[in-house]
Amino acid sequence: MSIKTISSREVYRNPWTSVREDVIERANGQRGIYGVIDKDPASIIIPLEKTDEGEFVYLIEQFRYTVGGRFSEFPQGGWEEAEVVPEELARGELREETGLTAEKMTLLSTLQIAYGVMNQKHHVFLAEGLTAGAPDPDAEEHDLVLKRVSVEEFERMVLDGEIVDNCSIAAWGLYKIWLEHGRPARDR
Repeated sequence: MSIKTISSREVYRNPWTSVREDVIERANGQRGIYGVIDKDPASIIIPLEKTDEGEFVYLIEQFRYTVGGRFSEFPQGGWEEAEVVPEELARGELREETGLTAEKMTLLSTLQIAYGVMNQKHHVFLAEGLTAGAPDPDAEEHDLVLKRVSVEEFERMVLDGEIVDNCSIAAWGLYKIWLEHGRPARDR
């Protein structure tokens, strides 16, 4: 390893996040400090609906306090538990935020969110065979608005800067690569 941890101390904790400050030593012997945000695993779900009229995705619009605005993104979140079954988490977040249940969930990959400052896994799922139901949002999610948009509209929103959530854009890029290269031959 090119960086060795000399010491570590937690400087902040709440139910969703902990922040620690590590004294580190680089391979060249130079010491420094690393601030690290630790969060439990999360999931992001691409709810994809294929109809005779075309392909659609479901988005959540919500107020994001850190950047002071309302934004659209794929359903995503975590349960504040270190040990989770990724598909159960994804199914739970999908139902909680959208009311949707999926006949089929496909794990596309597990990514890291902002690993320059944060330690958090993000399990990326494709949800298909959707059935509508009632959402059950957390107290912090009281202002969620569910949107159904065509794939073409979603991609336009990304290119026009209306969707700026890097996790949603990364998930969509992963899905597009998976469509082209990642699916087993029997699924093509």
